[in-house]
Amino acid sequence: MLRLIALSLSVAPSLTSIAGAQERVPLTSLDLTHLRQGWGEPQIDKSIEGKPLTIGGRTFEHGLGSHAASVLRLQLDGGTERFTAWVGVDDETEGRGSVVFKVYGDGELVFDSGTMRGGDEARELDVDLRGVQQAMLVTTGATDGIDYDHANWAEATLHVTGAKPRAVGAPVEAKVILTPPPGPEPRINGPIVWGVRPGRPVIYRIPCTGDRPIVFSTEGLPGSLTLDPAKGIIEGVAPERPGPIEIVLRAMNTYGSDERPFELRVGDELALTPPMGWNSWYIHYNRVTDVDMRAAADAMVASGMANFGYRYVNIDDCWMKKKGDEPYRDEGGAVLCNAKFPDMFGMTDYIHSKGLLAGLYTSPGPWTCAGYVGAYEHEKKDAAKFAEWRYDFLKYDWCSYNGVAGEGADRLQRPYTKISAILGELDRDIVLNLCQYGMGEVWKWGGDVGGHCWRTTGDLGLARGGLLPGFYAIGMSNARHFEYAGPGRWNDPDYLLIGWVGNAHGMGEGKPTTLTGNEQYSYMSMWSLMAAPLIFSGDMTKLDPFTLNVLCNHEVIEVNQDPLGKQARIDVELEDTLILAKELHDGSIAVGIFNLAETERAIAFPWGIVDRHGQSNGWGVLRIRDLWRQQDLDHVTQELRDLTVPRHGVALLRMWGHK
Repeated sequence: MLRLIALSLSVAPSLTSIAGAQERVPLTSLDLTHLRQGWGEPQIDKSIEGKPLTIGGRTFEHGLGSHAASVLRLQLDGGTERFTAWVGVDDETEGRGSVVFKVYGDGELVFDSGTMRGGDEARELDVDLRGVQQAMLVTTGATDGIDYDHANWAEATLHVTGAKPRAVGAPVEAKVILTPPPGPEPRINGPIVWGVRPGRPVIYRIPCTGDRPIVFSTEGLPGSLTLDPAKGIIEGVAPERPGPIEIVLRAMNTYGSDERPFELRVGDELALTPPMGWNSWYIHYNRVTDVDMRAAADAMVASGMANFGYRYVNIDDCWMKKKGDEPYRDEGGAVLCNAKFPDMFGMTDYIHSKGLLAGLYTSPGPWTCAGYVGAYEHEKKDAAKFAEWRYDFLKYDWCSYNGVAGEGADRLQRPYTKISAILGELDRDIVLNLCQYGMGEVWKWGGDVGGHCWRTTGDLGLARGGLLPGFYAIGMSNARHFEYAGPGRWNDPDYLLIGWVGNAHGMGEGKPTTLTGNEQYSYMSMWSLMAAPLIFSGDMTKLDPFTLNVLCNHEVIEVNQDPLGKQARIDVELEDTLILAKELHDGSIAVGIFNLAETERAIAFPWGIVDRHGQSNGWGVLRIRDLWRQQDLDHVTQELRDLTVPRHGVALLRMWGHK
């Protein structure tokens, strides 16, 4: 059994007899490029700011200056007897900061300092590591963030009698495909409600898995709409009379049949469930072309993504003329495309021919973020051109508008109020995405100015990760705004960056994601629970089986597309555990149990969620389903105590009950 030998005490007598045979290896002599931390770079014999190491008024000559949160993994191979150090928050914080220091041996916690704050005296540790193969030194930011968390491992020494210790990178985790493949029989997927405005064009591809050919049919389809029975594409014009239209969608092949209720809601509301699709930015950047967009549409169908409800094919920045490449506009004042987009109408027609929808991007300012011409003072002309090109989605990015926004309490809302009014007058339904990075608490007013979804944070591709990849911080920030989301009003934490993605810092070419498989499951689970738009922004031409298994699990997507439109609430938020719970339209509950720790852990099943979200009094659990594996759990009573959740992984469950 691994054990803590001493804490703020001298070395235990049982170890002093072997001290003479030990080699003292300073922690700082190892390869510290493997150390991951939340801010800055590790410092040898200095604080994180390059000053002498001082803790609680005491100066140390040697040691490691780092910043929480951090992790350093050590391969010991059973050759290290002890690890000794003095730990604490560096005095340069002037009393600020709070850090927890932990040491693990072969996955078992063997030292925990508790919360140490700026100004506290240094705490001595002496940990028995006999027989340990791998150790891990971890600092966390307690529960108040990581500001001023300057963490010192002073006089940190490994006492070695055998194999030399070495620092190593994070473990390589196999990407295990959990999602069962769809069967050969038809299964109709996608939302069960779709909003359209009276008299506007409609294109709706019925999402359906199963071996082709499939014959589609409907019941209750209004006469202004027609169905292609071979392609499963509904087209035409929405009825002029507002109100819900109840339709039954059906699909049949040689293996069986399926049907699904579908409500076409004619009125003023669009995006009644979160938009799903693809965006060009994080893979193509300023290299994007007409060819890329058509290839993405092809891949959305060929890969099967369209069979699960992905439908928007959206071009981001860089389709217009770049600054200096005049003329920017045609004789009528409408924006011109650059040479990489010779036929916008032909491109959107190609996308629509597959039953998919097309989206594009501009800025209310004079220039886009990448320096291409924006819509400032040409909003009506440009919007009319977008409708002429037959676009269905508009991302409206703040960018240079800050320079022309002027003053006033409504300066943040003004450009979005203006463009939404213009879009409302067009003869097309165009979903409006407000991209202004959460300024002015946009989640409180985004829907009131005509937005259908709005970014709540900065760019996820630029988010810096510490122990956890950047999507965790972005997601947890977004999760706090749950009460403002609902049908037609969605909080948007940015895109799904898995598969092949480019480096946002340099708009680089695509490379395989560095996220582990478990992190990707957590990412998709979090976005689905939060009712976030599911917009993938990786390379559509390099979709591998694992990426598709993450993107295309119909049970996970049903949580995202649930028509009740509730965003999950944060039910538990601890240093190493996050639990999100989402109430669904059929009375069930979706629960995500996220392990934020650096090791696999058994996490207690959150039975209290039943009372908080499950209609309370007398609500008994009848069924619990693992959504990623699409399997019911065997035990649905309180005998189910713990769930084993991998490092940075998730247990995504759906629970049904009865009174």
